[in-house]
Amino acid sequence: MVLWKQIFNVVFFINVWCSMIDDMLIGPVILDDCMTGQNYLDFLQNELPKQLEDVPLTTRIAMYFQHDGAPSHYTRHVMQHLNDTSPNRWISHGSTINWPSRSPDLTLLDFCLWGLMKREVYRKKVDTRDELLVNILDVIACMKERQDTLRRTTRHVFTRVAKGH
Repeated sequence: MVLWKQIFNVVFFINVWCSMIDDMLIGPVILDDCMTGQNYLDFLQNELPKQLEDVPLTTRIAMYFQHDGAPSHYTRHVMQHLNDTSPNRWISHGSTINWPSRSPDLTLLDFCLWGLMKREVYRKKVDTRDELLVNILDVIACMKERQDTLRRTTRHVFTRVAKGH
């Protein structure tokens, strides 16, 4: 997710990566540069394994890695890496499991996390990139404490899929 603000024709933005698994919110990882396929591949290879250290091995073995339609998520090198590390367990364009187009209601982060985050992050006025970053980190810290909400949201995806969204 990219959170941004424009003040006096100066735009600042922050790329934030998070993930949800059951009652856990994983991250955040602040990605400083504009997202490219190479930056994303570097994240997958170097940062993601650190983020998943607290996820039980049984969960990591069974989990699927879901992407949205961001171009950096489906470059040739990223897709090759995912095929090598998570064969048949990643969902995106170019995957063996193709994600239905225009289906944000099936994505936990889209129908839950990012909307809540944006509403809470922008509740306080921000005038600098540092203020925006502090708001983001504060909101995520609060959301991590809401394990019941995270668990209900995760389980709600199964209901949405069963109803054909």
